[in-house]
Amino acid sequence: MTYNFYIIFIKHIGKVGVFVPREDKIKFITKCVHVGNEIDKETGAIRRPITMANSYRLPEDASTLNWSDPNNLVYTRNTSANQTYLQQRLAALEGGEDCVVLASGVAALSSVFFTFLNKNSHVICSNVSYIAVYRLLNEYLPEKYGIEATLVDSANIDEIKKAIRPNTKLIHIETPGNPTTRISDIEEISKIAKEIGALLSVDSTFASPFLQHPLELGADLVVHSLTKYINGHGDAMGGAVIGNRELIDKIKREAMVNVGGAISPFNAWLIMRGVVTLPLRMKQHSDSALKIAEFLEFHPSVKFVAYPGLKSHPQHEIAKKQMTMFSGVISFGLKADVETHNKFVNSLKIVISAVSIGHDESLIVYTGPTDERNHFYPEEFKDGHLRFSVGLEDPEDIINDLKQAFDSCGLS
Repeated sequence: MTYNFYIIFIKHIGKVGVFVPREDKIKFITKCVHVGNEIDKETGAIRRPITMANSYRLPEDASTLNWSDPNNLVYTRNTSANQTYLQQRLAALEGGEDCVVLASGVAALSSVFFTFLNKNSHVICSNVSYIAVYRLLNEYLPEKYGIEATLVDSANIDEIKKAIRPNTKLIHIETPGNPTTRISDIEEISKIAKEIGALLSVDSTFASPFLQHPLELGADLVVHSLTKYINGHGDAMGGAVIGNRELIDKIKREAMVNVGGAISPFNAWLIMRGVVTLPLRMKQHSDSALKIAEFLEFHPSVKFVAYPGLKSHPQHEIAKKQMTMFSGVISFGLKADVETHNKFVNSLKIVISAVSIGHDESLIVYTGPTDERNHFYPEEFKDGHLRFSVGLEDPEDIINDLKQAFDSCGLS
């Protein structure tokens, strides 16, 4: 196999032989195709196979092995071959030294909290965030382990500064935020974290590595739910944390090996496949979402539209600064009651009523005013909102589907 870049082989008994292209020699889209892949030595297949094994052959002298080594192929709970390949690809895409891949996005987020927060630590977090993060930081970790959490509007730098305590160990932000699409200024928040000696972790799931690079903006760790855009096909779950080798190795040893959130080799293989088309998909998602957001913004029955690509978005300028495009998630509300919102969703024919984002098909979910996080939502969200993950369909077909749903509800 010939390439115009260096190939680095890791030669060690029990470790995987892999190559890593020099990042200064190839572009992002080429990394998506080639990093972590190699011709299979046994069959000559040009794509690495799924290695569905729980255990790996030990060296002749296993007496000195570290049985919990996450960088050695011994037992799949520690690490698997397919996991290793995927970790290399994601680290290259985010510009990190290393990556840990886990069973889900929540496992990845939990691994950060478990590893870097101790009893009586304090964490600052975006107040409207993924529901599992909200529950972990607002309920479970404080009640079980005495960890203190302050939830703030992380788009407001002053709120972050006011929340700082002597025991603040971590600032965790979502940008774009779920479901508000709020944009937090990663570069400015990273300066605050460094001043107080805290880590900054960024959940960049809504952006993907193609649209945003938190590590380049000063973050210490970037988290992804691989289930979403990175996989892109709605058929595999996974999560990842990327950063410098020291931090990631700590997560691997503490939270992956000893908590047990290992990804299955099959899911790792599926996500590796999905990454190949990430740049192409993100362009389509972003282009379509902007057209659809513009349509919604001027519809007379739409109460509000939150999409970072719109000039009306409160953090549009920050989004332009730290993102290359604006991704595929739109939140909006109707000038209507709960019953009409539900009727609108159920009148859609192409767009599917289902949770998650980043699938090839468009997905929409209605959250009513009884959401437990409602008191943290921006005012326009509090009567209920629709989170719309724009898929890969032709945007005109999606717009026509929205139009007929408006007509069905008497909202045209």
